[in-house]
Amino acid sequence: MPTNNFNIQKKITTFIVVLFIIKLIAWYYTNSVAILTDTLEYTINVISGFIGLYSLHLSSLPRDKNHPYGHGKVEFLSATIESVLMIVSAFVIIYEAINNLKHEHPLKQLDLGIYLVAFTGVINYVVGTYSIKNGKKNNSLALIATGKHMQSDTYATLGIVIGLIVIHFTHLNWIDSLVAFVFAIIIIISGYKILRSSLAGIMDEADDELLENVVQFLQTKRRENWVDLHNLRIIKYGSTLHLDCHLTIPWYFNIHEGHKEVEELDNAIKETFGNSIELFVHTDGCLDFSCKICNKQHCNYRKHSFEKTIDWNIENVQNNNKHAV
Repeated sequence: MPTNNFNIQKKITTFIVVLFIIKLIAWYYTNSVAILTDTLEYTINVISGFIGLYSLHLSSLPRDKNHPYGHGKVEFLSATIESVLMIVSAFVIIYEAINNLKHEHPLKQLDLGIYLVAFTGVINYVVGTYSIKNGKKNNSLALIATGKHMQSDTYATLGIVIGLIVIHFTHLNWIDSLVAFVFAIIIIISGYKILRSSLAGIMDEADDELLENVVQFLQTKRRENWVDLHNLRIIKYGSTLHLDCHLTIPWYFNIHEGHKEVEELDNAIKETFGNSIELFVHTDGCLDFSCKICNKQHCNYRKHSFEKTIDWNIENVQNNNKHAV
């Protein structure tokens, strides 16, 4: 899967370079600061594309002595760099827009610029959607960040095209700077969101949506020998997710029987989430109070009558303690 992510990023980077050249041509022929805005911002895409390509290459490397969990964390660093570059470029754009208001530049061949920029916008959105789709499928933050960046570029490009059309018919050249300023703000907001997401990954912040999906799935696959589940943790390393948990099973199971239950849990997760999740399970033997929440049939060691099943949810599976009624 990491190798597949690398190949996808390689294709996307090729598209980015071609689109960047087209934007440069459009700016050269029009002298528009709005198109310059689009081109400057897209320079970050080119840089980020190669950074993302390198990060996916690193994340695809096998584990080694110094990186026992793999190299996947580098994807978060890639997304962080990309978001910072986006924000920096936005402030450069704001500076250029203000400078253009003070020293207005004559515009040329806007019709050609409109066609070229509109074309890049359409292709950009399609490639961005493709990147996000594959990023979510393969749990790659680098691909998701690239895709979201490209989509935000498309919205900026759309606004710039509209602004250029208005300028073309009204000859109000100050609109050129206004359009650039507005979309610089949009770029700052988009960059902040990506930065927030990447820093959350670096700091191993809990992903509640992912946890909710995993816990709900485990609840539907629950077996009678899985008396309790607790101390559940998920850590992201690029495209790989590491899931740790404690599974309570009947205390009288031997090692082979306990291992079989862990295998069943592992198989159930991989059946839906594939090999993107690595499972590390610590088994606990049930205690006397476990009888009240255990609905195992034909148990010769039951000391208390069954009272109720505790449904697994984010709150109780993250608890460090075994549950009791």
